[in-house]
Amino acid sequence: MSVALPLYGHGAAEASFLSALRSGRLHHAWLIEGPSGIGKARLAERIAAYLLGARGPASSPFDASTDDPVMRILLAGSHPDMNVQRRELNDKGKLAQDINVEQIRQMTHFFSMKPAMGGWRVGIIDSIDEANRNSANALLKTLEEPPPQSLLLLVNHRSRPILPTIRSRCRVLHLSVLSDEDCENALNAAGAPEDARKLAKGRPGLGLRLSSPSAANAASAARALIKGMPKPSDKQITAALGAASDGPEAAIAFRDEILDWVAEKAEREPAAAKVWLAMARLSGDAETLNMDAAQVASKMIAALNDAAAGTR
Repeated sequence: MSVALPLYGHGAAEASFLSALRSGRLHHAWLIEGPSGIGKARLAERIAAYLLGARGPASSPFDASTDDPVMRILLAGSHPDMNVQRRELNDKGKLAQDINVEQIRQMTHFFSMKPAMGGWRVGIIDSIDEANRNSANALLKTLEEPPPQSLLLLVNHRSRPILPTIRSRCRVLHLSVLSDEDCENALNAAGAPEDARKLAKGRPGLGLRLSSPSAANAASAARALIKGMPKPSDKQITAALGAASDGPEAAIAFRDEILDWVAEKAEREPAAAKVWLAMARLSGDAETLNMDAAQVASKMIAALNDAAAGTR
């Protein structure tokens, strides 16, 4: 049997949802949160598929096969009782900065209709921390007055704070990074390249993203820069700035290499812990404020120098 939407490491979360469903007291909205790249959106898809009728074997009921009739409709993106909202491409063909209010209104309209196939209606927002404030406010009506036989699944990467009024109306599923074994299994199932295994660190989805040539080059440039600290050459700095600016995956790979190195140093040196905290805040601000990648990389290099100075 070929599992349509394989998932590793989150059996406890699925069991928690299944227990709530079988109790007859299923909450109408679930917030699925944790670090990016660990399978939160995949978990939401599997829950939606199960609720709409897709079934795996008794021992793993969420593992519906690609031959399951409901799953075939879902994989084709044509199930009338499922609505998914993600950031869309803008007029220039680039990914929009956030999920806009019109997308949330579409979902509100979706929930106002009766199920086309007589069961549930399921909506997924991937992710709620990418919705702007107007969009988030527009969602509150559905959360406050949920229609019967409806389920809303909100993916949350925790990259930005979400409205307390949204969180308070949801049941929360906290997901963690995967064990080495589960991460390896997930990457094997995805046919991931070797670079993805080196970069994943418990987050297979992130490893796949960062295994692109630009990300691999950025990670390599970061390691070379670290090796040159506290007095890197102008060539190393120039190469690092260029590599870190080569797209969003490159920026993440560069940032993570530096943050991990400083985090290890912080375990031995309290002063480095302060530098790590400042870098982590800079990383969060960079995503929230859509800062220029070269500017962020320059600040990261300066902070890295602070952490390395006088210690090598």
